[in-house]
Amino acid sequence: MRDGLGMGVAVGLSGTAFGAAAVTAGLSVPQACTLSLFAFTGASQFALVGVVAGGGGLAAGAAGALLLGARNTLYGLRLADLLHWRGPRRLLVAHGVIDETAAGAFAQPTAAWARTSFVTVFASIYLVWNLTTLLGALATERIGDTDAFGLDAMSAAVFLALVGTRLRGNRREQAVAVLGAAIALAAVPLAPPGVPVLLASAAALVVPSGAGEAAPGGESRKDGEARP
Repeated sequence: MRDGLGMGVAVGLSGTAFGAAAVTAGLSVPQACTLSLFAFTGASQFALVGVVAGGGGLAAGAAGALLLGARNTLYGLRLADLLHWRGPRRLLVAHGVIDETAAGAFAQPTAAWARTSFVTVFASIYLVWNLTTLLGALATERIGDTDAFGLDAMSAAVFLALVGTRLRGNRREQAVAVLGAAIALAAVPLAPPGVPVLLASAAALVVPSGAGEAAPGGESRKDGEARP
């Protein structure tokens, strides 16, 4: 529970950045808060507002967000057997299946501890994330000229920071990132905003999978192995 609360506060504070990015992209404060309440997918939310900020349509933004959030389905398959929750409560549990809740549950030695970790991480992140989304959105709305503070680049900067942590120890992930960036840059002059991001996801299909190889300064690990 202690570790879960710490994770909840640390991760939940990023909601401030999302609230600011959402309002900067043109969303209202209620719209930003609704996204955090019902989407609650972190990187997918940043991806959606990033597309909107770039002039893309809602369909393209939602498609990119769904693509990023698809990994939660795989978490759910493993968590269903680990947590052993049945009935209507599974609907609420499904809403809390994200990277942090899955990581906390998988790290526990027993099913009972896994359930405790999942509930603690989910409740703490959800509460802090939504509160800070509201604070960030309200504060940004009062600023007025958000471009003068550079907030128009916030969603891209935060998303890059989230991706950057994945590139430290695996050459395949680095190759996917480079190829995806190249595809996106090539598609920008030809496709409407939001579509280049979707096309860039094809890089994950092109680069062959296999055992992870350590990059210089990184730690070797197999694909799918949990990172400390």
